Amino acid sequence: MYSKEIEIHTGGTAVVRDLTKEAEGFLNEADAEDGLLHVWVPHATAGLAILETGAGSDDDLLSALDELLPRDNRWRHQHGSRGHGRDHVLPALVPPYASVPVLGGTPALGTWQSICLVDTNLDNPVRRVRLSYLRG
Repeated sequence: MYSKEIEIHTGGTAVVRDLTKEAEGFLNEADAEDGLLHVWVPHATAGLAILETGAGSDDDLLSALDELLPRDNRWRHQHGSRGHGRDHVLPALVPPYASVPVLGGTPALGTWQSICLVDTNLDNPVRRVRLSYLRG
């Protein structure tokens, strides 16, 4: 297995950050052929999603998360910025992992699919992402 950790700067706002180009570069470094790409976020307040970006779906996801998990003081887990407890619930809905088939060295994503980091934590502007390639 070939594995590498990358650092992603998300800033101080909730974001859906497309990681597809980084994943493609990683697979190129790995001399990937057919196999499996596994993406892992070793954080308690971030997740990964496969979705369309740039057409509003990324903003729709953040809006839906705001409705499901309001940034207020209802959360028992209370430290950091207001409503930060909701960030700790996020990975139960948007898991911290994704696996994508790799065919001919390329992620076998659908036409509009992207591999995205979902980060709503305003208190942590830097994230680590582990990319792993398992040859088939």
